[in-house]
Amino acid sequence: MDKRHVVLVGLPGSGKSTVGRLAAVMLGAGWVDLDILIEDRAGKSIARIFAEDGEPSFRALEAELGDGVLAGEPVVFSPGGGFISDPERRRLVLERGLAIYLETSPAVAASRVGDAKHRPFLEGRDPAERMAELLRQRQAGYLEAHEKVTTDASKPRDVARRVAELARAKGGW
Repeated sequence: MDKRHVVLVGLPGSGKSTVGRLAAVMLGAGWVDLDILIEDRAGKSIARIFAEDGEPSFRALEAELGDGVLAGEPVVFSPGGGFISDPERRRLVLERGLAIYLETSPAVAASRVGDAKHRPFLEGRDPAERMAELLRQRQAGYLEAHEKVTTDASKPRDVARRVAELARAKGGW
């Protein structure tokens, strides 16, 4: 079996970045956080990209950089929560990676994200209600993932261990 990207999908606050970093260490793999790549390329925070350039500019940069990651050597990849919502991105993730849905309840996700100033999609909104809305919008795409790991009652290291096990068993690692 050829080695595939390990792509973590799920709501903001599901643990994509934390678990991704830990799983990469466990696998001896590279780790890419798409939000960090976007901020580096744009030279500003995601909140500023949304405020100054608008969501369409953010999504275009997200698609360009995410497609570049998926075209490269296999890594543990932590894209933003909406990345897999785009049908073309979802197709690429499912073709080139082992997609693992980090399933998290909206209430737990909201408690984990904290301050809304770094999360433009939360500004002026009740975080738990907004997470429930995002889940309704994105769940169909999340459920297309190859595997699912529930994170609500688990420690990040335990979730990362499960991700690493799945990567070894089904992703060629």
